Amino acid sequence: MCVDQLAVAPPAAARRLLGATLWSGAVGVRIVEVEAYGGEPDGPWPDPASHSGRGPTKRNAVMFGPAGTLYVYLSYGMHTCLNVTTGVDGNASATLLRSGEVIAGIEVARERRRAAKSDAGLARGPGNLGSATGITLGDYGTDLFDPSSPIRLELHAPPPKREIASGPRVGVSVAAEVAWRFWLPASAAVSAYRRSPRAPLPAPVRRSR
Repeated sequence: MCVDQLAVAPPAAARRLLGATLWSGAVGVRIVEVEAYGGEPDGPWPDPASHSGRGPTKRNAVMFGPAGTLYVYLSYGMHTCLNVTTGVDGNASATLLRSGEVIAGIEVARERRRAAKSDAGLARGPGNLGSATGITLGDYGTDLFDPSSPIRLELHAPPPKREIASGPRVGVSVAAEVAWRFWLPASAAVSAYRRSPRAPLPAPVRRSR
């Protein structure tokens, strides 16, 4: 099953989601940028930057379930951010869908994202991706591999490794050097990297004389 391909460690699952198509009604988005997140301190992938980094809560409960479920949250109380749960049931992890290319339903996406200056910007960045697809907090917990679901995920052949770039995650104030952001550099829809001003600067490298 396709969902089994996401029941792996966070970085592997995130890379597997590159090139996938997220369908929300008539709007289809090819995913070109993602970020992997782990879970609780005593789990297999401890990650203090994750919403589940301190254990289960009502908000992050779906992250502790099986792979292939939609985890939705609001950023700054206004931007809808979309995540796909990954890993094995009982151990929290998820992948944030950061950016995508609208490949179907583009007129609908344009209507939802009138501020976008180009089609490449319709779903560039996690908040814009949420707006372009019309996904809301009410869609939290959707099974993305259920054929009858209004929101579905299609996995395709993974891009060659040479076509994938990686680097630190955007905007996190802890574990800021963890290179769990992955993207397809050839796409104009990839967002810009912004380091959180709250993240401590990396320690300088001491050179031996």
